Amino acid sequence: MDNVRATKDMGKMLGGEEEKDPDAAKKEEERQEALRQQEEERKAKYAKMEAERENIRQGIRDKYGIKKKEEKEAEAAAAMEQASEGSLTRPKKAVPAGCGDEEEEESIVDTVMKFIPAPLMDMFNKK
Repeated sequence: MDNVRATKDMGKMLGGEEEKDPDAAKKEEERQEALRQQEEERKAKYAKMEAERENIRQGIRDKYGIKKKEEKEAEAAAAMEQASEGSLTRPKKAVPAGCGDEEEEESIVDTVMKFIPAPLMDMFNKK
């Protein structure tokens, strides 16, 4: 009996026909169904875990007054739309502090000049 099995295996290795299992299609279908079911269970498990995490995150946000990224983006978009309601052009970008105000720039230069030693001040004043 062992020799018969060995010759069948040799036949398969040499490119012969494999034995056809009459229930192979049914077994494969059951295996695919089991895989689908496992995948659904895994997805449900991770969805439940993510929901629990989101509840914890929301509790932390409520405790410390933090907004979600989506909320911040929505508020920023609403502010941009509100600012440009009557305008035909796109809204201007905000100018950062220290950029563009010449009065402020002069006061910075004056502040720096206070800390320059007298011999160097003379060199600047000669020009």
